[in-house]
Amino acid sequence: MSDRPLSACCVAEVLGTFLLIFFGCGAVHVAVLMGDLQGLWQVGIVWGISIMLAIYVVGSISGAHINPAITCGLATWGLFPWARVPAYVLSQLAGAILAAAVLFTVFQPYLAAKEKQKGVVRGQPGSELTAMCYGEYFPNPGGMAGTPDLYDATAHAEHNKLVTEPIACLIEVIGTAILALVVIAVTDSKNQAGPGNFAPVFIGLTVAALICVIAPLTQACFNPARDFGPRLFAYFAGWGSIALPGAQGTGFLTVYIISPIVGSVLGIGIYQLMLGRWGAASETPASN
Repeated sequence: MSDRPLSACCVAEVLGTFLLIFFGCGAVHVAVLMGDLQGLWQVGIVWGISIMLAIYVVGSISGAHINPAITCGLATWGLFPWARVPAYVLSQLAGAILAAAVLFTVFQPYLAAKEKQKGVVRGQPGSELTAMCYGEYFPNPGGMAGTPDLYDATAHAEHNKLVTEPIACLIEVIGTAILALVVIAVTDSKNQAGPGNFAPVFIGLTVAALICVIAPLTQACFNPARDFGPRLFAYFAGWGSIALPGAQGTGFLTVYIISPIVGSVLGIGIYQLMLGRWGAASETPASN
């Protein structure tokens, strides 16, 4: 929201992104380390609720972008000033890093216990099974983390062949495009079919649904701050190159940063150029 002081908007983006990552990545910690919240819907709905809460808490201040991809997508289509983009993105990253630090502090004994159970050393190959609580990997290694068996490097190598980097990029572009399309549609004041004050609920449910389909493939990012902030923290918390850049090389950049931004620009553009224009036209009475 360009009429609010930038400093207030930045604080709101830090808080909103913190809430998103604390609850969302917190659910991932619980699923991976404790064996609870095993179903995709269980983890997905926590992410959805975290987005609802964040939007309701800070939406009236900053617009609750809480996602650099959404911020860049809005700016690309003239719906948000480019001058504010760097401050918003840095605030989103700060909120994500802060949430990752809190989660690491409270779950540290469980992280160590999981690494002992799997026979992996933090920062060495195989420690993706705990690093995935922070950064994301394709395909999702959660299935290997959830078994009581020792880490098997050969099985992991075979698992990694299931989703290639180009396919992972495509998945993240499509998922983020759908999310951005829903965000812009349900928050458009000209959309007479929009849900009004319930827009955060529909945005959250969209994320939960997307996670149910996409999380087994890429862990369902859609948000560069969600991945890069916790991933950067994990790098300094002992995972090193396993966290950044990760065993997939450029994947952290192409799949989890560039692809969500491309998807957001695409999704918002579809609405602006097609659906939004037609919706606005339908409001005008037909002339004889």
